[in-house]
Amino acid sequence: MSKKINLDEKIFVAGSSGMAGSAICRRLKKAGYGDKKLNGKIFTPQRAELNLLNLDSTKSWFRENRPTVLIIAAAKVGGILANSSKPADFLFDNLRIQNNLFETVKEFGIKRLLFLGSSCIYPKFSLQPIKEDYLLSGYLEPTNQWYAVAKIAGIKLCESFRKQYGIDALSLMPTNLYGPGDNYHKEESHVMASLIRKFYEAKTQNKLEVNCWGTGSPLREFLHVDDLGRAVLFALENWDPNDKKSPRNDNGEQLSYLNVGTGFDISIKKLAELISNEYGYFGKIKWDQNKPDGTPKKLLDITRIKEMGWEPKISLDAGVRRTISEFKEIYNSRNFKG
Repeated sequence: MSKKINLDEKIFVAGSSGMAGSAICRRLKKAGYGDKKLNGKIFTPQRAELNLLNLDSTKSWFRENRPTVLIIAAAKVGGILANSSKPADFLFDNLRIQNNLFETVKEFGIKRLLFLGSSCIYPKFSLQPIKEDYLLSGYLEPTNQWYAVAKIAGIKLCESFRKQYGIDALSLMPTNLYGPGDNYHKEESHVMASLIRKFYEAKTQNKLEVNCWGTGSPLREFLHVDDLGRAVLFALENWDPNDKKSPRNDNGEQLSYLNVGTGFDISIKKLAELISNEYGYFGKIKWDQNKPDGTPKKLLDITRIKEMGWEPKISLDAGVRRTISEFKEIYNSRNFKG
């Protein structure tokens, strides 16, 4: 099967400085993309050069650079506290970034577009494991509904642009990500990053106990961000939703979005114990049950993308160990913020 993109593509990774975007760039470069000898290029503009919240800035940049492939990894992200305290920001900023990029693509065109969604798009009490078919089949988790609504809009923009304008737009729904480039801010981090920081500070500051959010009972699936980078490249190179052999939903209809995960979950309590053991911390772990748990269980069904030939390579144990090592270096550097 011939690849859907070539090494001479001009690839724009929107959100290249973020965790997902950085991993995607690393994978692209490792695979030979962006090689000037082959006339390839990977665009990674920073905000001073391109403000995705501004439509004129976005169009001006596209007019000058003319990318052939667009990967939308740009988003305002955060955990339960950040979502609940800044709901308007999460909804408005994410919608505006997406809308500006799609409006620009409509004007200038693109060879392939890949949008990164999120597993939070699925209903709070969805059947498990969660199939792509379950989108919009129930109520969202209230604690991150603002972010979820924006991501659902992005998926539907991909579908509608494919249908109305013939633009080759795809979407991937990654589960909870962790790894290099994560946000370890005390108030804005996701659960994995939050626990990695909490237990490191407890160990190094000789704290007798660590306070954790909720009951510890929710089950979560975690994907190392480097595995996501592999999945994005795999989809760009191989996935053609128009191909009769490509994944279809339960009604036999074309799918233009696929889940990306590991197929395994772990309770937050077990995750906390895994991280504490990696640090050699043996203090008490206390759970603040006055804090919300969020969705009780969230495990993606990754059957369809696995049948296409992709699967994760980094185990949770290995990924956590590697991430803790990277975090220690970041935390002890002069540039650490949060």
